[in-house]
Amino acid sequence: MTNRTWDLLLLGGASGVGKSLAAARIAAGTGAFVVEFDDVVAAVQELTTPEQHPALHHFGEGGAVEELTPERVLDLQIATAEALEPALLGVVRNRLTVPVPAVVEGDYLTPAGCARALALGRAAGRNVRALFLHEGDAARITANYAAREPGSGVQADRAEVSARYSHRLAAEARRHALPVVDCRPWSTLADRVDRALAAAGGSPGGQISV
Repeated sequence: MTNRTWDLLLLGGASGVGKSLAAARIAAGTGAFVVEFDDVVAAVQELTTPEQHPALHHFGEGGAVEELTPERVLDLQIATAEALEPALLGVVRNRLTVPVPAVVEGDYLTPAGCARALALGRAAGRNVRALFLHEGDAARITANYAAREPGSGVQADRAEVSARYSHRLAAEARRHALPVVDCRPWSTLADRVDRALAAAGGSPGGQISV
């Protein structure tokens, strides 16, 4: 990627699809830096308790996620992401005051929150873009986890939840007219992200799947 048509890029997608690597490559190719939204999530959780903000602590210590069905884990993932939308908008508002390009990436970016962030950018005269990476194959995500976390064993159940979440995010992103880009083939991902962002750049939220 060599073209940058944005001041702030929000890069969403499910766990294990390759967002962090993609964000690093985008940043390296555009002179932007990366904001890991997971760091913001950790900070917000540290500042709250389950009693104060239960929606932010579904997966905290003692959460026994392994005892939950994939459907229930997915429901909790979505609830947590929705509860974190104000935190995402706080990050965006702050970044809009800084004349340095940045990529904000994370599992908990919601299409609804990103759509609101685009509106904040327009109001501030800054070019905010959002894009969601999609990988709906649980077997591929399982392999990604194995490569990334070799000491954690086979994480098929976690990958199944992630694949379902990816399909959910992709559908929601399209409803909000946000670009959705398939992660594979990885060798052409940077070019396809470039094209998707360029196609979306002329409208409040151009819809494209690549």
